[in-house]
Order: sequence, then structure tokens, then C-alpha cells
Amino acid sequence: MKSSTITVDESNAFVTRFDLPPAGSGPLNGLCFAVKDVIDVAGCKTGCGNPTWRDSHPTATAHAVCVEQLLRAGARCVGKTICDELAFSLLGQNYFYGTPLNPKAADRVPGGSSSGSASAVACGLVDFALGTDTGGSTRVPASNCGTWGFRPSHGFISLGGVNPLAPSFDTVGILAQSIDVLVLAARVLLAAGSASVNKPEAIHVIQDAFALADAEVQEALSEPLCRLRGLCGERVTKTSLGDLADDGSNFANWADTFCVIQWAEINSCLGAWIADAKPKFGPDIAGSFELTSQLDRRCVADAWQQREEYFRRLHEVLESNDLLCIPTTPALAPRKGNPPVRTSRSGGYYPRTLALTSLAGIARLPQVSLPIVDEGGIPAGLSLLARHGQDDFLLEVAKTIENNSAAEQVLAASANTF
Repeated sequence: MKSSTITVDESNAFVTRFDLPPAGSGPLNGLCFAVKDVIDVAGCKTGCGNPTWRDSHPTATAHAVCVEQLLRAGARCVGKTICDELAFSLLGQNYFYGTPLNPKAADRVPGGSSSGSASAVACGLVDFALGTDTGGSTRVPASNCGTWGFRPSHGFISLGGVNPLAPSFDTVGILAQSIDVLVLAARVLLAAGSASVNKPEAIHVIQDAFALADAEVQEALSEPLCRLRGLCGERVTKTSLGDLADDGSNFANWADTFCVIQWAEINSCLGAWIADAKPKFGPDIAGSFELTSQLDRRCVADAWQQREEYFRRLHEVLESNDLLCIPTTPALAPRKGNPPVRTSRSGGYYPRTLALTSLAGIARLPQVSLPIVDEGGIPAGLSLLARHGQDDFLLEVAKTIENNSAAEQVLAASANTF
């Protein structure tokens, strides 16, 4: 493992630790990683953050495809990380296993459901970690913990050996301390090389996305936006989701559509097991599953049709080298022990967060969250999204932006010495 001033026990990031050596040699030589406990590792139980699930399922007999890819590329796997129960939360507080440490803001939650993966990376215990992302479960903890986070285009990284939540939204996500490591791991999983273009034709800053964010988040992201404009000039333009999709829709419409489909798929994947096993859940998770059971399934077909219309409209309007820009989350990480109300329909943490994360989910877009720190030292993420399938291009642009930012900081530091 990497050297760290935070111990494994202090992080509370891991549900189990082991040392699984590389199965080959390649671009990930010398790097170590951890995996969220919804991802199979041969010889281990996949517990999904819930003891009843763990005890009612057999030990995995094979690695998930994504784990096998990383091992063959030279990386070492050092453990499985805590996650929210059955991956159905954005907070990162597990009733049974506790809350992994958010080292950048210890009094705040790490974000879920890939909480342990984000914590292990942010604490410097691994070079990178695998999470999953259905409704923001990699992007939100990346933003909360101040790490890089990547959600790929839906269907571009194998989900073989990954426990499903809502399959038409499920993805394997990556969290990393640096953009260089993030890109290396992502290229292995995407089975891709570097993109030939690393400059966007246009960056659409979606104003109504920023309007959803608290004032302190908007303030934290104002300087990075200025740097982005300085780097890309007139290619950075302001727009709205309705104008971009050319249909007058807003984020609330997209979030409602997302939730109907997600809840229907969650019931299909997990409902029968819940009814049969009658598992014990923490109160927050139990409330979430109760909401899904109240879904009027007569709405599902219309929501599915609406999602496909949203996808087609955005896919048609975005050029292959265009980017979108939004806040990763609308608020700083909630404080521990003060969870936001899940059922709030307007202005609450969950509706606003899902509104932002639904953009990539519905349009199947790749998204990278860049770590930004506000004036109080609490992380916030700025996100870039690319057209469906343009994952390599998105990663190259993120790398270019980070390298330019680092160069500017070096020049500024040099100037201050004179």
C-alpha cells in the first residue's frame, strides 16, 4: 500500500483486506487499488454493505471482469471497501459498518455509495479504487472527499461480476488521487488508447445547473470556471439544459424520469430477495426501499420513452468534441449525524443532487469530477461531461486542464519569489 499519515483502521474504509498480486505486467505496474464491496473478488464474499446479503450469498468463485483487467495490467488489489447498503444511498453512512473517514472534512460524510473507495483514495491508502455509479455513487463521494472521479459512458466498462442495482444506469466508476492515475486505470478498463484530440470545440456551461447549487459551492467553483475560460476563450459558452436539448425541459424533469426508471429497476433486481430474506436494514436505507415499493408502475413505460427522447436530443446536438460543465454536487458534503430528508421534493439535498447526476445517467454520458477546494478547505467538484462514447476525449481534456492549471501555479509561485 501507499504510505499515509492515516492508518487503515483510522480510515474505516475497508470491510476486508488482502493482498492479491498482479496477474500480468502493463501500464499499472506498481499501483495498488481497492474495490467496492459490490464487485466480486474470487474467494471473498460480496457483502454489498449488508450482513443479510453477505450471509445469504456464496463466496465469489471468479473475479469481476474489471478486477481481472486491472490485475492483468500490473496492479495489485489490497482489499474491499465499505459501501452503503446494496449501493442505494448518496451519503456514505453504513448502519452496520460505520462511516468511512472523509479526511478533507472529518465532520462530514464521505458520500455514497462508494464511500470506502473514496475514503481509501483520499486517505492515501491506495493509488485508485473502483466504485460503482448508478445515480452518482462515484461522482458524489469524489466531490465530497476531494478526489478525481470518473463515470464512463454506460455500457463501455464491463459489469460482469458486479451486483446490479438499476442495470440501465449502472456503471463501474474510478476514483483516484491524480488525473494521471485515473487516466491509466480508465484506459485499461475501457480497452482504449489516448484520444487524438485534447481540445474541445465548445464547452457549454449549463447555467441552470449552477443555479441549483448553494452559494458557497458557486463561489468555490467561480475561480476554476474563470481558469477554464482563460484556457479555452470563446469556446466556453453559457446555456441551459432546455436550450441545449432543444425541448424546454429542466433538471427536475430529468430527475423525475431518472427516479421512476431507477426505482422500477431496483424493485426488479432486489425486490424478490428483500421480500424473501426480510433483511435488516438501517433506518435510512429501509426508508429508501420503502419509497421504491410505492412506485406506480404505470408510469414506467412513459418514463422510459421520455428518457430515450432526452438521450436522442442531447446526442444529436452535441458534437463529438463538445463538453458540458456543471457542479458535481449542489452542496458541500452534509455533516455527519444530520442526514438530509430523502422525501423532500424541492430544494432539498437529494432532489438537487439527483437532478445534477441524472444528466449523465439519462444521456449515458461520460463524466469526470475535478477536485476543487473552497475557501474553507472543504472539497467541491467541478464536472465535465462529453458526448456518449467520447470517454477517451474527455479524459484527455481533463488531463490537459489539470496540466495547464499546475503550470499556472508553478509560474505564480515563481513570480512571487521576485
